[in-house]
Formats: sequence, structure tokens, C-alpha cells
Amino acid sequence: MGRMARTLPALWAGFLLCVGTTATPAPFALLARADAGRVVARILLQEAWISLILGLVLLMLARIQARRQFEAGTGTAFSAEMLLSLGAVFCTVAGYFGIQQLMTAARAGQGAFSFGQLHAASAAFFVIKAGLVLALSWRASRAPS
Repeated sequence: MGRMARTLPALWAGFLLCVGTTATPAPFALLARADAGRVVARILLQEAWISLILGLVLLMLARIQARRQFEAGTGTAFSAEMLLSLGAVFCTVAGYFGIQQLMTAARAGQGAFSFGQLHAASAAFFVIKAGLVLALSWRASRAPS
């Protein structure tokens, strides 16, 4: 279980960096704007579900490890890894599942916020999530204690 808890954050971070720097900008360079938007929407849907699953798995693994350390008297019941995982899950839920419906309404001219404002908020959640996952990966790369 320790090896998985050290490997998954690095894979997740690499996945997020790939999505953010290559997979989502590329369709806009090659396709018509509407087609590129549909391709990117599909990529981000898959990214959101993968991030949600990985975040919950890593939260569970961090909880197990924190409990073991707490019972051994070498740590607390709530670890930094748990906080980073929770933050990444929150960013996924708020940034994709929360804002996506609002973006659909904004495209139709409805709602209090413009599409651009919602896109900026969603992108900010993605960047924050990537930072949290990179920090989680950095912490996981330490030698096992």
C-alpha cells in the first residue's frame, strides 16, 4: 500500500500537467472553435472523474497511514497528505462539477456570471488542484519512514 501511495500522486500530477499543457490547448490549434470546445469538454469530463477517483483513493490511503501513525504514537490522526487530497477533491468538485452547469447556462446567456468569468474560475481551480497534487507528489517522494 505504501508504494501505491507514493506512485499515484506522481502519476496524477503528470496526468494533470499533460491535460493542462498539451491535451486541452491542442484542439484549439487544429479545429474550429466549436469543435475544439466539444473535444476539450470531453477531455475535462474524463479528467474530472479520474481526479475524483484518484483523490478519494489517495485520501483513503492517507487516512489509513495517519491512523497507523497515530496508533503508534508517531503522528496525528489528520495528516498533511489528507489535507492535500481533500483540497484536490474539493477543487475537482467545485471547479468542474460545480461550475460546469453554470458555464452551460452562461453560454445560453443566462446566469449572473459570464462564460469568461466562469472559465477563469474553473481554470483557477484546475491550477490550484495541480499545485496541491504536485505538493502531494513531492511529499510522497520522501523516503518511507
